[in-house]
Order: sequence, then structure tokens, then C-alpha cells
Amino acid sequence: MLAAPKIEFLLDLIDQGFDRQAWHGPNLTGSLRGVTVEEAVYRPNPHRHSIWELAVHAAYWKYAIRRRLTGEKRGSFAFEGSNFFPRPDERGATDAAWKADLALLKKSHRELRATVAALRPADLTRLSPKKKWTVAQEVAGIASHDIYHAGQIQLLRRLFQGR
Repeated sequence: MLAAPKIEFLLDLIDQGFDRQAWHGPNLTGSLRGVTVEEAVYRPNPHRHSIWELAVHAAYWKYAIRRRLTGEKRGSFAFEGSNFFPRPDERGATDAAWKADLALLKKSHRELRATVAALRPADLTRLSPKKKWTVAQEVAGIASHDIYHAGQIQLLRRLFQGR
């Protein structure tokens, strides 16, 4: 059964930002495709985030928005803390750990998508628990968040290649 048109639109929006073809160019998954561990840990400056940190940051915010939509309590994300999480650097990075964090990102997207698919049209206009944005705005925002970080990742990959 198809979801209501507004729900379908939001699902399409978050999918385009994450892993479906879109007019704007690479989405988050496309930007991460083929990233090596060496690229994932690269920082153009010690005070800047790596691709790896951006990927886990995106996973966290998918989790956070899903939690806001469901009313679930904090504390069930894979890592302690919030927003940005320290990830291995070139001394401790492994391909297996990088792949595990990419799998976490995909899992977070699937769970968010399932939550959005279960929404009713009337849910879209209610304020999220933060009382600042509607549910529809939160969902649209997470799609924009993916696209924003996809662009950052594209830039970091180019900087890595040109170093």
C-alpha cells in the first residue's frame, strides 16, 4: 500500500539525499562510494572533521530525528555522546571498522525511513518535541543535512587527491 502523497514526497526527498538519483548530483551514499580508509581519516587541518566523522555524524542525526519522531529516549545510539564522534585516525583505522560505520549509516537511514513511512498525514503538521519545527520540516531537514555533508565529502576527497 502506498503512503499518502505528502509522506511519499518526504520519503522520496530523504532517499534522494541519501541513496537515490537526484538532479543535484551526488547524494550522501554516492559521495561515500569507494572511499578508502586513507581517504576516510584524512583531515585538511587538525581542527576539521574527516569523512569518517561526517559519515557517523550523519548516522547520528538520522537516529536523532527518528527518536524525535517516535518519542524514543536518548541513549540507544551506537556511540556515547552526540553530534560528532571521535573515529580512528591513520594509526588505528581499519577497513573493517570503516565498513562497520558505513553499515551503521545505512541502518540509521533504513530505520528513519521506516519511521517516516509509518507517519500519518496529520503527523506532519505537529511540532516535534523541540517545539521549533514541524515533523515535515524535521524530515525535510535531514534530507538537506545529507546533501550538505555529501558536498563536504566531495570536497574532502578532492583535497585528499590533490595533497
